[in-house]
Amino acid sequence: MLRHEGRRSGPRSVIELILIVALALGLALLIQAVLVKPYRIPSQSMEPTLRVGERVLVSRVNYHVSDPDRGDIVVFHPPTGADGNQCGAVHPPDQPCPRPTPQHSNVNFIKRIVAVPGDTLAIQDGHAVVNGRVQKEDFTNPCAPGGQCNYTRPIKIPPGYFFMMGDNRGQSDDSRFWGPVPRKWIIGQAFFSYWPVERIGFL
Repeated sequence: MLRHEGRRSGPRSVIELILIVALALGLALLIQAVLVKPYRIPSQSMEPTLRVGERVLVSRVNYHVSDPDRGDIVVFHPPTGADGNQCGAVHPPDQPCPRPTPQHSNVNFIKRIVAVPGDTLAIQDGHAVVNGRVQKEDFTNPCAPGGQCNYTRPIKIPPGYFFMMGDNRGQSDDSRFWGPVPRKWIIGQAFFSYWPVERIGFL
């Protein structure tokens, strides 16, 4: 009888295994869709904070309970035309782009928030000048001399918009060129690096 029960339990065990695997996959997809999503750093724009190929986890729930803030590293959809540094408004050459194009791109970018709604912002030697004060940003790479390092005529960040910059200030296509990003385009906050091993840690 023991052998007979073992033979009958074979198909049942396979079905149970299939159900467990399907449940695990479904749970993993749900976590990615609702809670946390992995993201691979595609470019040098966030060096030295994040390196090319580094993997980070992005929380999709933080901003349901709190507002994005200066210093947050976020993944978001840039405006259409960001790959060509297209601004959504005509502006003087010594001023950052004040407004993005109206539609977002389907690609994802990762940058740092340097100004929030209501802030006035200018750029000096690659550093954000927020509400008249040069920000202490010792996490950045120096910005090489040139027009992209200095935008002395300030803009005011509109309600519901956030100004993004890469930490590698001389090698980052960011809001300086294509404007601040509306909150609804922000996917989530990067909070943890999990690969490579020597880079593991909270951001």
